[in-house]
Amino acid sequence: MKTAFVFPGQGSQVVGMGKDLYENFSSAREVFQKTDEILGANLSKIMFEGPSEELTKTENTQPALMAVSIAITTVLEKEFGKKITDLCSFVAGHSLGEYSALCAAKAISLEDTAKLLQVRGSEMAKCSAQSEGAMAAILGVEIEVAEAIVSEAAQGEICQVANDNSVGQVVISGSKSAINRALEIAKAKGAKRAIALSVSGAFHSSLMLAAQEKMKIALASADIKSPIVPLVANVTAGLVFDPNQIRDLLARQITGSVRWRETMIFLASQGVEEIIEIGSGKVLAGLVGRTCPNVKSRSIQNTEDLKSFI
Repeated sequence: MKTAFVFPGQGSQVVGMGKDLYENFSSAREVFQKTDEILGANLSKIMFEGPSEELTKTENTQPALMAVSIAITTVLEKEFGKKITDLCSFVAGHSLGEYSALCAAKAISLEDTAKLLQVRGSEMAKCSAQSEGAMAAILGVEIEVAEAIVSEAAQGEICQVANDNSVGQVVISGSKSAINRALEIAKAKGAKRAIALSVSGAFHSSLMLAAQEKMKIALASADIKSPIVPLVANVTAGLVFDPNQIRDLLARQITGSVRWRETMIFLASQGVEEIIEIGSGKVLAGLVGRTCPNVKSRSIQNTEDLKSFI
């Protein structure tokens, strides 16, 4: 049976994540300790103990979520003798999760992944502080309707589709006033719900352009190889193998749309029968059924999940 591993993005963080992995597996402990060393910060303490407002800072959230995901794939490999190539046919990650997917597929080292996410998180936080951006979830409309909503709401400002998450769930991003207009337009266009999200900035919109430029520089000097498991990229919802193309797509992803619904459809078209979320939370596992009702899904977050999976 063909499976795919998918890796969560921002929003899946929770205080305490990864703690039982740290306590139960020496190889997971190594991942958390190494991440702390690379970043020069006690990130694992923030992950395990909080406070929540520290963990939800973009510059902390991004490497923290990656560390939990990589701790799990490392445990599978080192403690259970299961290589990623034995366990899945494809990898994909939602937004920052794409970095976790690339790290799990040996395209980027843990060290480079942590450093890249530190830059990505801090540059995105700077952009958020400098612009009045917002995001909103539009539920119960197709992507075409969501695109019409953002186009009508823009009125010369930035307003775009940030995440096409699943059938009936689209997240939009842009300047605060345009997002407020979009909330009203969405209701008029028959959306079941249109909800402003509690985020610090307009991620996946052109308000993040300065962060994109900084990431291009950081990615240019990162050592990137071809992934040992095929990666489905956010920006194209298609396969990418070439390291230079990976660099380009990772940079474009910061201002571009996460085409997650199409990623799920692509995986199903390739014969994938089960999608397994690796890391904190169950957001991505929960989205699978909305778009691909015939594809099974589950999540591996902790020791218990790991043991039942094995």
